[in-house]
Amino acid sequence: MSQLSLTEGNVRRALSRFAIPFLGASLLQFLYGAVDLIVVGQFADQAGIAAVSTGSQVMQAVTNFIIGLSTGGTVLVGQYLGARRGEDVNRAIGTLFSLFALIAVVLAAAFALSTNAIVALMQVPAAAVGPARQYLFICACGLVFITGYNMVSGVLRGLGDSKRPMYFVLVACIINIVGDLLLVGVFGLGAAGAALATVAAQGVSLALALALAVLRRRDFPFDFKRRSFRIQGDKAARILRLGLPVAVQNVLVTLSFLIITAIVNHMDVLAQSAAVGLVERITGFIMLFPIAFQSAISAMTAQNMGAGRPDRARQGLKYGILFCLAADIAMFVLVQLVPGLAMRLFTPDAEVIYHGVLYLRTYSIDCILVTFVFTLNGFYSGCGRTGFTLFNSLASTFLVRVPAVFFISLLPGVTLLHIGVAAPAASAIQVLLQLLYFRTGRWNHSVLGEAQT
Repeated sequence: MSQLSLTEGNVRRALSRFAIPFLGASLLQFLYGAVDLIVVGQFADQAGIAAVSTGSQVMQAVTNFIIGLSTGGTVLVGQYLGARRGEDVNRAIGTLFSLFALIAVVLAAAFALSTNAIVALMQVPAAAVGPARQYLFICACGLVFITGYNMVSGVLRGLGDSKRPMYFVLVACIINIVGDLLLVGVFGLGAAGAALATVAAQGVSLALALALAVLRRRDFPFDFKRRSFRIQGDKAARILRLGLPVAVQNVLVTLSFLIITAIVNHMDVLAQSAAVGLVERITGFIMLFPIAFQSAISAMTAQNMGAGRPDRARQGLKYGILFCLAADIAMFVLVQLVPGLAMRLFTPDAEVIYHGVLYLRTYSIDCILVTFVFTLNGFYSGCGRTGFTLFNSLASTFLVRVPAVFFISLLPGVTLLHIGVAAPAASAIQVLLQLLYFRTGRWNHSVLGEAQT
Protein backbone atom coordinates (compact mmCIF):
# COMPACT_ATOMS: atom_id res chain seq x y z
CA MET A 1 0.00 0.00 0.00
CA SER A 2 1.23 3.52 -0.81
CA GLN A 3 -1.18 5.09 1.66
CA LEU A 4 0.24 6.13 5.01
CA SER A 5 -1.97 6.54 8.07
CA LEU A 6 -1.07 9.79 9.76
CA THR A 7 -3.34 9.19 12.74
CA GLU A 8 -1.25 6.45 14.39
CA GLY A 9 2.28 5.87 15.69
CA ASN A 10 5.07 8.29 16.58
CA VAL A 11 4.16 11.79 15.36
CA ARG A 12 7.71 12.90 14.53
CA ARG A 13 8.47 9.76 12.51
CA ALA A 14 5.11 9.80 10.72
CA LEU A 15 5.50 13.45 9.75
CA SER A 16 9.10 13.06 8.58
CA ARG A 17 8.29 9.89 6.58
CA PHE A 18 5.45 11.73 4.86
CA ALA A 19 7.33 15.02 4.41
CA ILE A 20 10.56 13.63 2.93
CA PRO A 21 8.92 12.61 -0.37
CA PHE A 22 7.22 16.02 -0.38
CA LEU A 23 10.64 17.63 0.02
CA GLY A 24 12.00 15.50 -2.80
CA ALA A 25 9.08 16.51 -5.02
CA SER A 26 9.57 20.18 -4.07
CA LEU A 27 13.26 19.98 -4.93
CA LEU A 28 12.46 18.38 -8.26
CA GLN A 29 9.75 20.99 -8.88
CA PHE A 30 12.31 23.70 -8.18
CA LEU A 31 14.81 22.15 -10.58
CA TYR A 32 12.01 21.72 -13.09
CA GLY A 33 11.28 25.45 -13.04
CA ALA A 34 14.87 26.63 -12.58
CA VAL A 35 16.20 24.64 -15.55
CA ASP A 36 14.41 27.00 -17.95
CA LEU A 37 16.20 30.00 -16.48
CA ILE A 38 19.56 28.23 -16.14
CA VAL A 39 19.61 27.03 -19.75
CA VAL A 40 18.25 30.30 -21.15
CA GLY A 41 20.74 32.20 -18.98
CA GLN A 42 23.63 30.21 -20.45
CA PHE A 43 22.53 30.15 -24.09
CA ALA A 44 20.45 33.33 -24.57
CA ASP A 45 20.78 37.08 -23.90
CA GLN A 46 19.36 39.38 -21.20
CA ALA A 47 16.10 39.73 -23.14
CA GLY A 48 15.62 35.96 -23.06
CA ILE A 49 16.34 35.83 -19.32
CA ALA A 50 13.91 38.70 -18.63
CA ALA A 51 11.21 37.05 -20.78
CA VAL A 52 11.46 33.67 -19.05
CA SER A 53 11.84 35.15 -15.55
CA THR A 54 8.74 37.31 -15.98
CA GLY A 55 6.75 34.65 -17.86
CA SER A 56 7.59 31.93 -15.36
CA GLN A 57 6.40 34.13 -12.49
CA VAL A 58 3.05 34.64 -14.23
CA MET A 59 2.69 30.91 -14.83
CA GLN A 60 3.71 30.24 -11.23
CA ALA A 61 0.81 32.43 -10.11
CA VAL A 62 -1.60 30.30 -12.15
CA THR A 63 -0.01 27.07 -10.92
CA ASN A 64 -0.25 28.28 -7.32
CA PHE A 65 -3.95 28.94 -7.85
CA ILE A 66 -4.46 25.39 -9.08
CA ILE A 67 -2.39 23.93 -6.23
CA GLY A 68 -4.40 25.96 -3.72
CA LEU A 69 -7.68 24.79 -5.21
CA SER A 70 -6.50 21.17 -5.00
CA THR A 71 -6.01 21.71 -1.25
CA GLY A 72 -9.79 21.56 -0.92
CA GLY A 73 -9.70 18.01 -2.30
CA THR A 74 -6.73 17.06 -0.12
CA VAL A 75 -8.40 18.25 3.08
CA LEU A 76 -11.83 16.77 2.30
CA VAL A 77 -10.45 13.38 1.23
CA GLY A 78 -8.11 13.34 4.24
CA GLN A 79 -10.87 14.10 6.73
CA TYR A 80 -13.23 11.53 5.18
CA LEU A 81 -10.41 8.99 5.29
CA GLY A 82 -9.65 9.79 8.93
CA ALA A 83 -13.35 9.40 9.74
CA ARG A 84 -13.40 6.06 7.82
CA ARG A 85 -16.16 7.17 5.41
CA GLY A 86 -15.13 5.21 2.30
CA GLU A 87 -18.12 5.98 0.09
CA ASP A 88 -17.71 9.69 0.72
CA VAL A 89 -14.03 9.38 -0.28
CA ASN A 90 -15.09 7.91 -3.64
CA ARG A 91 -17.70 10.61 -4.22
CA ALA A 92 -15.29 13.40 -3.25
CA ILE A 93 -12.68 12.10 -5.74
CA GLY A 94 -15.25 11.83 -8.54
CA THR A 95 -16.42 15.37 -7.90
CA LEU A 96 -12.83 16.65 -7.81
CA PHE A 97 -11.97 14.99 -11.14
CA SER A 98 -15.05 16.37 -12.89
CA LEU A 99 -14.72 19.85 -11.40
CA PHE A 100 -11.04 20.17 -12.29
CA ALA A 101 -11.59 19.01 -15.87
CA LEU A 102 -13.96 21.95 -16.35
CA ILE A 103 -11.58 24.38 -14.64
CA ALA A 104 -8.64 23.19 -16.78
CA VAL A 105 -10.34 24.01 -20.07
CA VAL A 106 -11.52 27.44 -18.89
CA LEU A 107 -8.09 28.44 -17.53
CA ALA A 108 -6.19 27.31 -20.63
CA ALA A 109 -8.49 29.23 -22.98
CA ALA A 110 -8.55 32.37 -20.83
CA PHE A 111 -4.78 32.68 -20.47
CA ALA A 112 -3.99 31.78 -24.08
CA LEU A 113 -6.26 34.62 -25.22
CA SER A 114 -4.81 37.08 -22.68
CA THR A 115 -1.10 36.72 -23.47
CA ASN A 116 -0.62 40.19 -24.99
CA ALA A 117 -2.54 41.91 -22.19
CA ILE A 118 -0.51 40.12 -19.50
CA VAL A 119 2.80 41.13 -21.10
CA ALA A 120 1.62 44.75 -21.24
CA LEU A 121 0.50 44.70 -17.59
CA MET A 122 3.85 43.28 -16.51
CA GLN A 123 5.68 46.25 -18.04
CA VAL A 124 8.09 43.87 -19.78
CA PRO A 125 11.10 45.74 -21.25
CA ALA A 126 10.70 46.32 -25.00
CA ALA A 127 13.53 43.95 -25.96
CA ALA A 128 11.86 41.07 -24.11
CA VAL A 129 8.23 41.57 -25.23
CA GLY A 130 8.32 39.13 -28.17
CA PRO A 131 9.98 36.24 -26.29
CA ALA A 132 7.71 36.81 -23.27
CA ARG A 133 4.58 36.55 -25.42
CA GLN A 134 5.80 33.30 -26.97
CA TYR A 135 6.68 31.80 -23.59
CA LEU A 136 3.34 32.69 -22.01
CA PHE A 137 1.17 31.52 -24.90
CA ILE A 138 2.84 28.10 -25.13
CA CYS A 139 2.72 27.59 -21.34
CA ALA A 140 -0.94 28.67 -21.24
CA CYS A 141 -1.77 25.87 -23.66
CA GLY A 142 -0.23 23.44 -21.17
CA LEU A 143 -2.45 24.51 -18.27
CA VAL A 144 -4.70 21.49 -18.87
CA PHE A 145 -1.76 19.25 -17.95
CA ILE A 146 -0.83 21.29 -14.85
CA THR A 147 -4.43 21.21 -13.61
CA GLY A 148 -4.80 17.47 -14.17
CA TYR A 149 -1.52 16.60 -12.46
CA ASN A 150 -2.34 18.66 -9.36
CA MET A 151 -5.83 17.13 -9.25
CA VAL A 152 -4.42 13.59 -8.97
CA SER A 153 -1.63 14.64 -6.63
CA GLY A 154 -4.09 16.44 -4.34
CA VAL A 155 -6.10 13.24 -3.93
CA LEU A 156 -2.96 11.19 -3.26
CA ARG A 157 -1.84 13.64 -0.56
CA GLY A 158 -5.22 13.34 1.16
CA LEU A 159 -4.79 9.56 1.12
CA GLY A 160 -1.40 9.85 2.82
CA ASP A 161 0.59 9.02 -0.34
CA SER A 162 3.44 11.48 -0.89
CA LYS A 163 5.73 9.14 -2.86
CA ARG A 164 3.97 8.80 -6.19
CA PRO A 165 3.62 12.58 -6.74
CA MET A 166 7.39 12.76 -6.28
CA TYR A 167 7.91 10.11 -8.97
CA PHE A 168 5.66 12.03 -11.37
CA VAL A 169 7.68 15.22 -10.86
CA LEU A 170 10.94 13.29 -11.28
CA VAL A 171 9.88 12.10 -14.73
CA ALA A 172 8.73 15.61 -15.68
CA CYS A 173 12.00 17.12 -14.46
CA ILE A 174 14.11 14.75 -16.56
CA ILE A 175 12.02 15.41 -19.67
CA ASN A 176 12.19 19.17 -19.09
CA ILE A 177 15.98 19.17 -18.69
CA VAL A 178 16.52 17.13 -21.85
CA GLY A 179 14.00 19.26 -23.75
CA ASP A 180 15.60 22.53 -22.65
CA LEU A 181 19.08 21.40 -23.64
CA LEU A 182 17.84 20.32 -27.06
CA LEU A 183 15.39 23.11 -27.90
CA VAL A 184 17.29 26.02 -26.30
CA GLY A 185 20.90 24.86 -26.29
CA VAL A 186 21.04 22.96 -29.60
CA PHE A 187 18.26 24.47 -31.73
CA GLY A 188 18.47 27.99 -30.27
CA LEU A 189 14.72 28.48 -29.78
CA GLY A 190 15.22 30.63 -26.67
CA ALA A 191 12.19 31.33 -24.48
CA ALA A 192 9.82 29.49 -26.84
CA GLY A 193 11.98 26.36 -26.63
CA ALA A 194 11.95 26.49 -22.84
CA ALA A 195 8.15 26.74 -22.87
CA LEU A 196 7.76 23.80 -25.28
CA ALA A 197 9.98 21.62 -23.10
CA THR A 198 7.93 22.55 -20.02
CA VAL A 199 4.58 21.73 -21.63
CA ALA A 200 5.84 18.38 -22.96
CA ALA A 201 7.10 17.43 -19.51
CA GLN A 202 3.78 18.36 -17.89
CA GLY A 203 1.83 16.29 -20.39
CA VAL A 204 3.90 13.17 -19.73
CA SER A 205 3.60 13.70 -15.96
CA LEU A 206 -0.21 13.84 -16.13
CA ALA A 207 -0.40 10.75 -18.36
CA LEU A 208 1.76 8.82 -15.89
CA ALA A 209 -0.31 9.96 -12.90
CA LEU A 210 -3.60 8.90 -14.50
CA ALA A 211 -2.19 5.58 -15.71
CA LEU A 212 -0.93 4.60 -12.26
CA ALA A 213 -4.18 5.69 -10.61
CA VAL A 214 -6.14 3.37 -12.94
CA LEU A 215 -3.70 0.44 -12.81
CA ARG A 216 -3.18 0.55 -9.02
CA ARG A 217 -6.82 0.80 -7.96
CA ARG A 218 -6.24 -1.07 -4.71
CA ASP A 219 -4.24 1.96 -3.51
CA PHE A 220 -6.63 4.50 -5.04
CA PRO A 221 -10.15 4.35 -3.54
CA PHE A 222 -12.05 5.41 -6.64
CA ASP A 223 -14.01 2.99 -8.85
CA PHE A 224 -13.47 4.88 -12.16
CA LYS A 225 -17.05 4.09 -13.20
CA ARG A 226 -18.76 6.50 -15.56
CA ARG A 227 -21.50 7.30 -13.06
CA SER A 228 -18.87 8.38 -10.52
CA PHE A 229 -17.52 11.13 -12.79
CA ARG A 230 -20.01 13.80 -11.86
CA ILE A 231 -20.07 16.95 -9.77
CA GLN A 232 -22.02 16.38 -6.55
CA GLY A 233 -23.22 19.70 -5.18
CA ASP A 234 -22.37 19.19 -1.52
CA LYS A 235 -18.89 17.80 -2.25
CA ALA A 236 -18.11 20.52 -4.81
CA ALA A 237 -19.25 23.21 -2.36
CA ARG A 238 -16.94 21.86 0.35
CA ILE A 239 -13.99 21.50 -2.04
CA LEU A 240 -14.44 25.08 -3.23
CA ARG A 241 -15.06 26.42 0.28
CA LEU A 242 -11.82 24.83 1.46
CA GLY A 243 -9.76 25.29 -1.69
CA LEU A 244 -10.74 28.70 -3.06
CA PRO A 245 -9.39 30.72 -0.10
CA VAL A 246 -6.04 28.90 -0.39
CA ALA A 247 -6.04 29.37 -4.16
CA VAL A 248 -6.77 33.08 -3.89
CA GLN A 249 -4.20 33.38 -1.11
CA ASN A 250 -1.54 31.70 -3.26
CA VAL A 251 -2.35 33.99 -6.16
CA LEU A 252 -2.20 37.09 -3.97
CA VAL A 253 1.21 36.16 -2.61
CA THR A 254 2.51 35.52 -6.13
CA LEU A 255 0.72 38.64 -7.39
CA SER A 256 2.57 40.76 -4.87
CA PHE A 257 5.86 39.56 -6.33
CA LEU A 258 4.55 40.10 -9.86
CA ILE A 259 3.78 43.69 -8.87
CA ILE A 260 7.33 43.99 -7.56
CA THR A 261 8.58 42.67 -10.91
CA ALA A 262 6.38 45.14 -12.81
CA ILE A 263 7.67 48.03 -10.69
CA VAL A 264 11.27 46.96 -11.27
CA ASN A 265 10.54 46.51 -14.99
CA HIS A 266 9.16 50.06 -15.05
CA MET A 267 12.54 51.29 -13.77
CA ASP A 268 13.68 50.16 -17.23
CA VAL A 269 16.98 48.57 -16.21
CA LEU A 270 17.07 45.26 -18.09
CA ALA A 271 19.65 43.72 -15.75
CA GLN A 272 17.46 44.48 -12.71
CA SER A 273 14.44 42.87 -14.39
CA ALA A 274 16.47 39.74 -15.06
CA ALA A 275 17.93 39.74 -11.52
CA VAL A 276 14.50 39.81 -9.83
CA GLY A 277 13.41 36.62 -11.58
CA LEU A 278 16.66 34.84 -10.76
CA VAL A 279 16.50 35.79 -7.08
CA GLU A 280 12.94 34.47 -6.93
CA ARG A 281 14.34 31.09 -8.00
CA ILE A 282 17.10 31.18 -5.39
CA THR A 283 14.78 32.10 -2.53
CA GLY A 284 12.34 29.53 -3.86
CA PHE A 285 14.99 26.89 -3.27
CA ILE A 286 15.52 28.10 0.30
CA MET A 287 11.77 27.85 0.91
CA LEU A 288 11.56 24.23 -0.19
CA PHE A 289 11.55 22.95 3.39
CA PRO A 290 8.58 25.02 4.64
CA ILE A 291 6.66 24.41 1.39
CA ALA A 292 7.13 20.65 1.72
CA PHE A 293 6.17 20.64 5.39
CA GLN A 294 3.18 22.89 4.71
CA SER A 295 1.71 20.18 2.50
CA ALA A 296 2.66 17.39 4.91
CA ILE A 297 1.24 19.24 7.93
CA SER A 298 -1.96 20.02 6.02
CA ALA A 299 -2.54 16.33 5.18
CA MET A 300 -1.60 15.15 8.68
CA THR A 301 -3.84 17.75 10.30
CA ALA A 302 -6.77 16.87 8.01
CA GLN A 303 -6.60 13.16 8.83
CA ASN A 304 -6.22 13.76 12.56
CA MET A 305 -8.96 16.37 12.78
CA GLY A 306 -11.24 13.93 10.94
CA ALA A 307 -10.28 11.24 13.45
CA GLY A 308 -10.86 13.57 16.41
CA ARG A 309 -7.14 13.93 17.28
CA PRO A 310 -6.36 17.68 17.44
CA ASP A 311 -3.62 17.02 20.00
CA ARG A 312 -1.75 14.94 17.45
CA ALA A 313 -2.25 17.65 14.82
CA ARG A 314 -0.66 20.22 17.14
CA GLN A 315 2.33 17.94 17.70
CA GLY A 316 2.80 17.63 13.95
CA LEU A 317 2.82 21.42 13.66
CA LYS A 318 5.47 21.73 16.38
CA TYR A 319 7.84 19.24 14.77
CA GLY A 320 7.29 20.79 11.34
CA ILE A 321 8.32 24.23 12.61
CA LEU A 322 11.45 22.84 14.27
CA PHE A 323 12.57 20.91 11.18
CA CYS A 324 12.01 23.86 8.84
CA LEU A 325 13.56 26.49 11.09
CA ALA A 326 16.83 24.58 11.39
CA ALA A 327 17.08 24.13 7.61
CA ASP A 328 16.11 27.69 6.69
CA ILE A 329 18.49 29.36 9.16
CA ALA A 330 21.36 27.31 7.68
CA MET A 331 20.36 28.31 4.14
CA PHE A 332 20.01 31.98 5.11
CA VAL A 333 23.52 32.05 6.56
CA LEU A 334 24.93 30.41 3.43
CA VAL A 335 23.23 32.92 1.10
CA GLN A 336 24.48 35.85 3.18
CA LEU A 337 28.04 34.54 3.04
CA VAL A 338 28.20 33.72 -0.70
CA PRO A 339 25.28 35.43 -2.52
CA GLY A 340 27.26 35.80 -5.75
CA LEU A 341 27.80 32.05 -5.98
CA ALA A 342 24.05 31.41 -6.05
CA MET A 343 23.57 34.00 -8.81
CA ARG A 344 26.39 32.58 -10.95
CA LEU A 345 24.58 29.26 -11.11
CA PHE A 346 22.00 30.99 -13.31
CA THR A 347 23.99 33.47 -15.36
CA PRO A 348 27.56 34.66 -16.04
CA ASP A 349 26.33 38.24 -16.67
CA ALA A 350 28.21 40.46 -14.16
CA GLU A 351 25.59 43.23 -14.19
CA VAL A 352 22.72 40.84 -13.48
CA ILE A 353 24.75 39.21 -10.68
CA TYR A 354 25.48 42.61 -9.10
CA HIS A 355 21.80 43.60 -8.87
CA GLY A 356 20.81 40.09 -7.76
CA VAL A 357 23.26 40.15 -4.84
CA LEU A 358 21.79 43.45 -3.64
CA TYR A 359 18.28 41.99 -3.73
CA LEU A 360 19.32 38.79 -1.95
CA ARG A 361 20.89 40.65 0.97
CA THR A 362 17.55 41.86 2.32
CA TYR A 363 15.01 39.61 0.61
CA SER A 364 16.61 36.45 2.05
CA ILE A 365 15.57 37.51 5.57
CA ASP A 366 12.09 36.46 4.52
CA CYS A 367 13.28 32.87 4.17
CA ILE A 368 13.39 32.51 7.97
CA LEU A 369 10.00 34.12 8.58
CA VAL A 370 8.21 31.99 5.99
CA THR A 371 8.99 28.91 8.10
CA PHE A 372 6.17 30.04 10.38
CA VAL A 373 3.98 31.39 7.57
CA PHE A 374 3.94 28.12 5.59
CA THR A 375 3.74 25.64 8.48
CA LEU A 376 0.95 27.52 10.24
CA ASN A 377 -0.93 27.92 6.95
CA GLY A 378 -0.64 24.16 6.42
CA PHE A 379 -2.05 23.56 9.90
CA TYR A 380 -4.97 25.95 9.46
CA SER A 381 -5.74 24.53 6.00
CA GLY A 382 -5.88 21.00 7.43
CA CYS A 383 -8.32 22.27 10.06
CA GLY A 384 -10.46 23.75 7.29
CA ARG A 385 -9.77 27.33 8.42
CA THR A 386 -8.77 28.51 4.96
CA GLY A 387 -10.83 31.69 5.29
CA PHE A 388 -8.42 32.98 7.93
CA THR A 389 -5.36 32.19 5.81
CA LEU A 390 -6.94 34.16 2.96
CA PHE A 391 -7.65 37.17 5.18
CA ASN A 392 -4.11 37.08 6.55
CA SER A 393 -2.57 37.02 3.08
CA LEU A 394 -4.80 39.88 1.94
CA ALA A 395 -3.68 42.01 4.86
CA SER A 396 0.04 41.31 4.50
CA THR A 397 0.00 41.65 0.70
CA PHE A 398 -2.06 44.79 0.14
CA LEU A 399 -1.49 46.64 3.41
CA VAL A 400 2.25 45.97 3.74
CA ARG A 401 4.15 44.36 0.84
CA VAL A 402 2.71 46.19 -2.17
CA PRO A 403 2.57 49.69 -0.59
CA ALA A 404 6.11 49.25 0.76
CA VAL A 405 7.51 48.35 -2.66
CA PHE A 406 5.68 51.21 -4.33
CA PHE A 407 6.86 53.91 -1.93
CA ILE A 408 10.40 52.55 -1.70
CA SER A 409 10.66 52.60 -5.51
CA LEU A 410 9.95 56.36 -5.47
CA LEU A 411 12.97 57.15 -3.31
CA PRO A 412 15.98 58.73 -5.04
CA GLY A 413 18.86 56.34 -5.66
CA VAL A 414 16.77 53.28 -4.77
CA THR A 415 18.24 49.84 -5.53
CA LEU A 416 17.03 46.27 -5.21
CA LEU A 417 18.67 46.21 -1.76
CA HIS A 418 15.95 48.56 -0.52
CA ILE A 419 13.07 46.90 -2.41
CA GLY A 420 14.00 43.54 -0.86
CA VAL A 421 12.94 44.80 2.61
CA ALA A 422 9.22 44.63 1.69
CA ALA A 423 8.95 40.83 1.72
CA PRO A 424 10.21 40.16 5.30
CA ALA A 425 8.20 43.13 6.60
CA ALA A 426 4.99 41.63 5.21
CA SER A 427 5.80 38.14 6.53
CA ALA A 428 6.44 39.49 10.03
CA ILE A 429 2.91 40.94 10.14
CA GLN A 430 1.51 37.67 8.78
CA VAL A 431 3.20 35.57 11.48
CA LEU A 432 1.93 37.90 14.21
CA LEU A 433 -1.67 37.49 13.04
CA GLN A 434 -1.25 33.70 12.76
CA LEU A 435 -0.04 33.41 16.34
CA LEU A 436 -2.87 35.58 17.63
CA TYR A 437 -5.40 33.40 15.79
CA PHE A 438 -3.90 30.24 17.24
CA ARG A 439 -4.50 31.56 20.76
CA THR A 440 -8.22 32.03 20.02
CA GLY A 441 -8.71 28.27 19.51
CA ARG A 442 -11.16 28.87 16.65
CA TRP A 443 -9.21 26.48 14.44
CA ASN A 444 -10.24 23.50 16.62
CA HIS A 445 -13.11 22.23 14.45
CA SER A 446 -13.31 19.52 11.79
CA VAL A 447 -15.03 20.46 8.53
CA LEU A 448 -17.11 17.31 9.04
CA GLY A 449 -18.38 18.07 12.52
CA GLU A 450 -18.12 19.97 15.76
CA ALA A 451 -15.24 21.14 17.94
CA GLN A 452 -12.58 18.51 18.65
CA THR A 453 -11.45 17.53 22.11
